[in-house]
Amino acid sequence: MKTLIIVTHPDMKNSIVNKRWVNELHKFPDQFHVHQLYEAYPDGKIDVAAEQKLIEQYDKIIFQFPYYWFNAPAMLKKWMDEVLTHGWAYGSKSGYQVGGKKIALAISLGVDEQELNNTGIYKYPLEELTRPFELSFEYVKADYKPLFAYYGIEYNSSDEWIEKSVPLYMDFLNNL
Repeated sequence: MKTLIIVTHPDMKNSIVNKRWVNELHKFPDQFHVHQLYEAYPDGKIDVAAEQKLIEQYDKIIFQFPYYWFNAPAMLKKWMDEVLTHGWAYGSKSGYQVGGKKIALAISLGVDEQELNNTGIYKYPLEELTRPFELSFEYVKADYKPLFAYYGIEYNSSDEWIEKSVPLYMDFLNNL
């Protein structure tokens, strides 16, 4: 079954690594369905019923986004608030429509990995900083998987560094 990749990047045309990942994913239409939230909803008005129907079609869902200000882009939070509704995603009469689906995050970061740990300047590892995602998806009974992260884009945006990320990301997706 295909994997749904929900891409949330507010400036994809100026993206470096996320744009490269999306271009790679498009090479495999039988394996991946790429859904770009900012492209689908340029006015910010999410079609909740359409999003829920889309989610119901997939057993594996990846949320791909750049990490900045210690969070995801605003559209992803809005998407979660509006799409993961009581009665559909959670609640005693919901049927937990996301329940059992494998869900993971694929994150690009400007900072180097060593900056995100208990001895780094940002004090906490990325897994700790993304706990709200883990808890949210566990709350709706999804099968939350370890995240994929590619660090250092701010310091090294060379073609070689970006290309190095592609097989790593693809391996992550294919082994989910």
